Amino acid sequence: MRFLTAIVLTWITASTSALALNVPADGGLNLPRAVTPIMERISDFHTLLLWIIIPITLFVMALLVWCMWRYNSKNNPVPSKSSHNTLLEVVWTALPVVILIAISVFSFPLLYYQEEIPDADFTIKATGNQWNWTYEYPDQGAMEYLSIMVPEADLQPGQHRNLSVDYPLVVPINAVIRLQVTATDVIHNFAMPAFGTKIDAIPGRINESWFQVTEEGTFYGQCSELCGLGHAFMPIEVRVVSQDVFDAWIAAEPGTDESNAVIAAYEAARDTRLAQLD
Repeated sequence: MRFLTAIVLTWITASTSALALNVPADGGLNLPRAVTPIMERISDFHTLLLWIIIPITLFVMALLVWCMWRYNSKNNPVPSKSSHNTLLEVVWTALPVVILIAISVFSFPLLYYQEEIPDADFTIKATGNQWNWTYEYPDQGAMEYLSIMVPEADLQPGQHRNLSVDYPLVVPINAVIRLQVTATDVIHNFAMPAFGTKIDAIPGRINESWFQVTEEGTFYGQCSELCGLGHAFMPIEVRVVSQDVFDAWIAAEPGTDESNAVIAAYEAARDTRLAQLD
């Protein structure tokens, strides 16, 4: 019992740490904490599927155990010669159809909600390269800039291995962002689990998605296509800040040390306020 309790406490601690830092943690389970309306709906749909899948799994497992016990050669020395049961065959054909229809009632609106892009506050263009991302803010007239993973030897306090980048993507809280994704060489994938965003970056084609982050903080994703040797070292880091800080970041020219200094000053002031509240 003590061993099981220790396992449960370890899992809870790991999961809580993952939520607090918005990064994966050893032993963490479940989906990441939702910070966009899309991910909130995905999480609700996932919960619905669990309520459907778990009873089906338990029922099939119980049925298999019962069949193995009831119809083995010892308990059933004379096997039945019947080969068909019309009612049973109709039920096991019709019931899965009914279940799939019930799931579709909830999944189709979710797919529509993900694909139908609302009126956006502005557009961000993300271009996948081997092996980094190029970001551009066309509505703000900002020049495009490269976002490259910070090598493990250069990590600073608060940065994370294979996740932190030199120049992150920055968006204002509650802004509706139209995301345009493409690539220069091979197929990449822009995936942000906490946003519910996962979209292929294909050379010669622009795919579109959207997100609206409702919580300030730092969030991480990665390329989710096997795009070559450096596939595991192509992270996405998104900083969600207030509108005035975002405006100052744009004015400092994204992709420069000056723009990073704007974000660092904002986060230092925020941490000081939080420490005072504690």
